Amino acid sequence: RSLMNLRELVFALNDFASLSLAESWDNVGLLVEPSPPHTVNTLFLTNDLTEEVMEEAVQKKADLILSYHPPIFTPLKRVTWKTWKERLGVRALEHRIGIYSPHTAYDAIPHGVNNWLTKGLGACTSIPLHPSTAPNYPAEGTHRVEFCTDNTEHLDMVLSKLKDIQEISCLTTLPARVEGEEQTRVSLNCSQKALLEVVALLSQNSLLYHKTEILLLQKPLLPHTGMGRLCTLSEPVSLSDIIERIKSHLKLPHIRLAMGTGKTLESPVKKVALCAGSGSSILKGMEADLYLTGEMSHHDVLDAVANGITVILCEHSNTERGFLSELRDMLAIHLQNKINIIVSEKDRDPLQVA
Repeated sequence: RSLMNLRELVFALNDFASLSLAESWDNVGLLVEPSPPHTVNTLFLTNDLTEEVMEEAVQKKADLILSYHPPIFTPLKRVTWKTWKERLGVRALEHRIGIYSPHTAYDAIPHGVNNWLTKGLGACTSIPLHPSTAPNYPAEGTHRVEFCTDNTEHLDMVLSKLKDIQEISCLTTLPARVEGEEQTRVSLNCSQKALLEVVALLSQNSLLYHKTEILLLQKPLLPHTGMGRLCTLSEPVSLSDIIERIKSHLKLPHIRLAMGTGKTLESPVKKVALCAGSGSSILKGMEADLYLTGEMSHHDVLDAVANGITVILCEHSNTERGFLSELRDMLAIHLQNKINIIVSEKDRDPLQVA
């Protein structure tokens, strides 16, 4: 195997899943970086980075830990031996192990955690419950301004003044027929700041100003990308069948079940709204026969049940961890088998049925 330096690897990981897809509240990317140059031979995957998992990473000579959940979330004021989160940072740096966390970026991508979770339902089509928007506008500028005029002298003056304004792009003039008259249609893209200057300029002529349209440009939605999934099964199946499929996919002996009002184990399930991890905010108000997630608040469960929606809870990380073996295979291809990728054996959900 050839090795990768840490910067190269982080670049490749960001290319696999853009961090711009993560939720704004999240803390993603490289969280702990040993002093460069840092070479990565072994990449170690885990869902949660606990002290037990950290010891395993040290023993397996990991050079970078990819921890799905960010072990550093709220800011640290010190790095001492006092709290377990701080100790993780100390151990990582002592052993020259980097820590990288993708979290909600992996929830959003088409080939990510939520997509893996849908595979437990059987044949189905799925769409994101909350689609992601592209990080950039397709054209420059946030606003588009359009107006028409038949006064060419005045137009030349306006155009020359428009060209002096910073942050204007895509300025075009086209012949147009408006109510049978030959006119010139002008359109341009501009930033919020430039928009104020454009409007000030056009408002000097009330005829122009009254014929001006201002459009707010939206960032386009990204296909198959976003939070949660709404899955429509090819064939409706009974709730009891879906329960068995989910248990088998997640390799769980038990799940928690809240039966929707008026529903039984024989009730057909056609639409499933799901969200890996903690799904309350994503699933709220979605129309479906079944909600599938790791955890939900008591009151959100009561709400769903009252609306005839059955809820299946599997514990938070049980709806995520199984993705890691699929991730290992995808990253091996993405990184051209340059490094050794292993999945933690000590990582597990903290809640067990006693």
